[in-house]
Amino acid sequence: MRIRTAVSATALALVTTLALTGCVAGENAEPEAAAPSADAADAGWSADTLDIDFATYNPLSLVIKDQGWLEETLDGVTVNWVQSAGSNKANEALRAGAVDVGSTAGSAALLARSNGSPIRTIGIYSQPEWAAIVVPSGSDITSVADLAGKSVAATKGTDPYFFLLQSLEEAGVALSDVEVQNLQHADGRTALEQGSVAAWSGLDPIMAASEAESGTQLIYRNIDFNTYGFLNATQDFLDASPDLAQAVVDAYEKARAWAQENPEEVVAILAEVAGIDPAVAEKVIVERTNLDTDPVPGDAQRKVLEVVGPIFVESGDVEDQATIDKALDELFEPTFAEKADASTIAG
Repeated sequence: MRIRTAVSATALALVTTLALTGCVAGENAEPEAAAPSADAADAGWSADTLDIDFATYNPLSLVIKDQGWLEETLDGVTVNWVQSAGSNKANEALRAGAVDVGSTAGSAALLARSNGSPIRTIGIYSQPEWAAIVVPSGSDITSVADLAGKSVAATKGTDPYFFLLQSLEEAGVALSDVEVQNLQHADGRTALEQGSVAAWSGLDPIMAASEAESGTQLIYRNIDFNTYGFLNATQDFLDASPDLAQAVVDAYEKARAWAQENPEEVVAILAEVAGIDPAVAEKVIVERTNLDTDPVPGDAQRKVLEVVGPIFVESGDVEDQATIDKALDELFEPTFAEKADASTIAG
């Protein structure tokens, strides 16, 4: 059965995104395992709730939510969907226990793990080109080198921020020569279009909407500087509810196949949830998102993160390379994606 969730732009504007801090009272305390409800237990599930994020930068999450597959499959389990406004917000929610599973960029997942967040990457949901350097129409900035002495908006802890750092390094521009304004993605777009910053390291679909609606221009693109889409879970959740974790990864594989067979539907879902024109959504899905990727986290992702990791140290986001190396060794949990079976998901 197909369940369609209609979300208007007005309703989306009323959704309050999480603004949680990384340190909360009792963070290091051992959580008490709650017994599942009778309904969940009768159905054989380990818990009676699943808290999971959805994000406009993660099209597969939108498909799963829209189709209602998890709700149909997880009999007796309440599925709570929480919107992530960016990788940084997803990481904050994971660390605070507000979600069990959250979607981030690979760079953001490695940064979180390096800074002590006990998350594991259980799947890869896309290989996107979702970040680029954006300037207003008619700007005299035509290259990354021109950013020296300028202000640039970027959301720290997300792929666009690390895209900016890599771009500056490649162009020979020191980070200290640029004024980085730490703004959430949508606020970065506003700052750029209102002239508060000279450039913005943007994120789709907000970036594509800015191009179409405001005539902004992408002056630098490099797909190799975009890390993959990582599906992450807390270690506590994986220990307590491996059955629910497997169900989530199975649903992602069902969504991956469905999305490749129904690209027009994916475009429509993204346009509806993000409140953007279908033509903009089509550019994001068709031109800038590769969903036909191996879901198992492994060598391809490690290779990308080995390039990004040292930049964390140079920028002061992580204390030393040894910490990054340890985090990278511990981040991937491939067994769920290796066992993924989309046929187990209802729908």
